[in-house]
Amino acid sequence: MPSAGDTRTPERISEAGAPRGNPFGARFVAPLYLGASLNPVNSSIIATALVAIAAALHIPVGDTAILISSLYLTSALAQPAAGRLAEEFGPRRIFVAGITLVLAAGIVGSLAHSLTALIVARVLIGAGTSAGYPAAMLLIRRRAEQAGHKTPPREVLGGLSITGAATVAVGPAIGGLLIGWAGWRAAFWINIPVAAIALFLALAGIARDPDPVRLGSPRALASRIDLLGMLGFGGSLTALMIFLNALPHLDWPALAAALVLAAALAGWELRAAQPFLDVRLLVANGALTRTYLRNGLTLMGTYVILYGLTQWLEVARGLSAYQAGLMLMPMGVLTALAARVVSRRAAVRLPLIACAVLLLVGAVATLFVGSNTPMAAVICVTAVFGLTSGAGTVANQTVLYQEAPAAALGTASGLLRTFGYIGSIASAAITGTAFHRGVSDSGLHSIAWVLVAISALVLVLTVLDRQLARADRHHTNQPPAGARNPGPAPSTEPPRTESRSTDMTTGTHTTAALDPARTALLLMDFQPVVLGAVPDPQGVLTRAGEALAWARAHGAHVVFVRVALAQEDAAAVPAHNKTFSQAAAAGYLADGTAATAVHESLKAEEDDLTVRKTRISAFASDTDLRAELRARNVDTLVLAGLSTSGVVLTTLRQAADEDYRLFLLADATADPDPEVHRVLMEKVFPHQAEIISTTDLAALSTAAG
Repeated sequence: MPSAGDTRTPERISEAGAPRGNPFGARFVAPLYLGASLNPVNSSIIATALVAIAAALHIPVGDTAILISSLYLTSALAQPAAGRLAEEFGPRRIFVAGITLVLAAGIVGSLAHSLTALIVARVLIGAGTSAGYPAAMLLIRRRAEQAGHKTPPREVLGGLSITGAATVAVGPAIGGLLIGWAGWRAAFWINIPVAAIALFLALAGIARDPDPVRLGSPRALASRIDLLGMLGFGGSLTALMIFLNALPHLDWPALAAALVLAAALAGWELRAAQPFLDVRLLVANGALTRTYLRNGLTLMGTYVILYGLTQWLEVARGLSAYQAGLMLMPMGVLTALAARVVSRRAAVRLPLIACAVLLLVGAVATLFVGSNTPMAAVICVTAVFGLTSGAGTVANQTVLYQEAPAAALGTASGLLRTFGYIGSIASAAITGTAFHRGVSDSGLHSIAWVLVAISALVLVLTVLDRQLARADRHHTNQPPAGARNPGPAPSTEPPRTESRSTDMTTGTHTTAALDPARTALLLMDFQPVVLGAVPDPQGVLTRAGEALAWARAHGAHVVFVRVALAQEDAAAVPAHNKTFSQAAAAGYLADGTAATAVHESLKAEEDDLTVRKTRISAFASDTDLRAELRARNVDTLVLAGLSTSGVVLTTLRQAADEDYRLFLLADATADPDPEVHRVLMEKVFPHQAEIISTTDLAALSTAAG
């Protein structure tokens, strides 16, 4: 993402550079789809090579599970990290760097003669392929804005989901064919030609990132990408992987380390201005968190069968890698078909319930699979899991788009992948444990019993998730395509105006013009302690910086408002104050700390006014804000702040009662609850203020002149 003090928007391209014709033609999307497919292909293609690798290196088959979990551990960390780096340095640069790393990993794996070298290759593959999906999301967004689209086209995003869902299951068939023809090293050297093609297509079809790389000081860069958060996340996942890989032996020190590091990570991320793992968002948005859990558990169940059944077919049934891959081909085909069907549906609850039921049916059916089971019946069981994989992946992706804040969709998508990889790490541990003493029917049935428990949990999570039903009802209540629309549909985008606004009480239009000399820009609660609670804190900071730049350029007054409690303030908070009593007791709003200072990207100047407030409203401050505004002859306020339901709501209402003329910057305002933000912006605030965006400010001040 952009640096904290940088007000440019990397994805925003001038009209002069807008693409002609179809902005999402094959030349643009082909490298994105190919790059995004590298990770799921490498996730699944290794399944058919594990037995051959174990034989070649003279190690137990169970020991090769590290080749699965090492890639997933790396990917779980690298997916959101790559997204953060793509925002910071440019998506094309990170996309190309990732493909180049995959190319190098293919060479390392092809020449490896030990398990350690293969692990290194898999780690490199995990890091390189993880750049594909988040960078592709940012590139699509950039191209959409370049072409004048408000949102990326649904078919392009759907294509990314379908590509990932299909290649996960097709991978074993491709791997079986390659390994049966060229040996287990084909699982590694196949990356060389594929990555080379993807690299060529990317360099030829994707425009260069428009902004130069700006590193800044190492300390500032580490803060912008939350390096400590990344390291803490990686450390806790590594300890968890060590514990899982040791099963059935219980490695208590590894589990303890994982828990301690996870607790320390949560504490750090709650204080970080730009958290790598947004803990507050996970707590505040239950529907989004349930989507992460549901997706992770579904993928865990799917991968348990994908890896476990593949090994069982080769060892217990005596199939070659090629034959085992062919047996899984129907699974891949049905994955693609199910993904395609579900991607065309707007309703998600029924597909997700069907997905959970199918997962349970497949788990129970696996209990009856044995060495004497007809191969046609085994194929039917794998087909059930193909339907589950395709439907679950796309439906959960749809829920993500519905529940995640639009501005934080890239981060939310990366975290969805992370939860999926955590599920995959667990599946590798389950498979390795079940086949620890050898691949057998009893081991396969042990896997099936674990899968029964997983699928039952997924079914409960889905059926009891009321938000899924509410979201479907909301969509059903929308007028069908082509029908007469009685009024404008509610928009999830921030309301915008040009040079007019509508008086919501009378329905008449008024000319929106402001005099900067009589206007004060109030930037409220842009502090690390508050930023961590809202989605897309960097995006809101960027737009607040743009508003600040406008105020500086046009001579408007600037007021910084921050919330902080001195010792005497904290002691004076009564216990019945639900908002501030806990904060006062915990001390996380303590004055004089970095967490309660105005964010470093919003630099104050000598003539600016900075007020410290001890309650929610900006007028409840240690400075007489009313008197200061009167002294500056201010009669117009432009408001921006965090959060919408907190300081923005209380300050706007109070300022309206005191007859200030009010403008609210919708795109420089955010709330932990996106639905509350939407209702206030669309239903409440228009009665007291003119709702505008930061891009409207220049036109409004020009109109005044």
